[in-house]
Order: sequence, then C-alpha cells, then structure tokens
Amino acid sequence: MTDPYAARIAKAFNRLFFGTHRTLLRGGGAEPLYEPATCAHPARIVHTLDFPASALHEVAHWCLAGQRRRQLRDYGYWYVPGPRDPRQRAAFFSAEAEVQALEAVLASTCGVRFVVSADDFAAAPDELEQFTRVVQERIVARRLGSLPPRAAAFRAALAEEFASEHG
Repeated sequence: MTDPYAARIAKAFNRLFFGTHRTLLRGGGAEPLYEPATCAHPARIVHTLDFPASALHEVAHWCLAGQRRRQLRDYGYWYVPGPRDPRQRAAFFSAEAEVQALEAVLASTCGVRFVVSADDFAAAPDELEQFTRVVQERIVARRLGSLPPRAAAFRAALAEEFASEHG
C-alpha cells in the first residue's frame, strides 16, 4: 500500500521537475538510488519503500547536487553501510549534515516527522550528540537563509500540495 504522503510528495516533485529537469521521483526501492538520465530514460530518484522521509531525504540530495554530480549514479558518492570506523563516520556525518538539514526544512513544510539519522548503530553517544547538534544548527541556518533554487521551488510546491493540512 502506497503511503499517501509519499505519493503526494512524488506527485509534487514530478509535476515540478519532470518537464524542466527530466527527473522522476519514485518509491518502492529496497534501497535509495539515483540514476542519471540517458537518451532513452529520464533521471530517476528512487526512495526506500514508500517512506515519505526517504523521499524527502533523496530529494534533498538531488537539490544539493550540482549538474556534474547529477550525471553520475548516486551522484558519485561512496556509501559504506554501518558499522563504520571513526574516519568513515566522520566523512558520513560531514556529507550528510547539510542534506539532513534540508530534509528537515522540506519535512516541516508537508508535516512529515524529521529524525536525525546517523545510519550507524556503532556511533558513540557523543558522536551522535555532536552530529545532531551540527544538523540542528544547519536547520536553523537554512530556515534563516535562502535555499538552493531547486529546493526553494520544491518547498513552494510542497507548501501548495499540503496547504489544506498545514496552512
């Protein structure tokens, strides 16, 4: 069964960006995935199962990725599943802080609960606290400052889509 929030998030994204960026957001993936466009197919952002938070997280990655990165599968980023060693955790936290801050801003627009994710059960409590603090600081900065253009446009589309619930 498709989560109605996830379906509406995808509908807002696809309506906004398919024509201008030839990119589609789809649910149902066992794992998140970004596949760049080819001559025959549009770019695809696949989020995990039908989870609204996964959809917003993957869109945040796309909104922050530059044109060069959007030509690469999964934006050319590495992914090491947990447990990670301290160096790998630090690299993950550094790469994810801005993504999760943008996810939080988008989530608040459509009423989806945001939870900071270390994606690693081996992380020590002090590491988790520090990462959460950095994400929270970036959330405040994003709310006070401007968003990247695609993120700003998507936030406006989400606000319109969910206006009756969160207006």
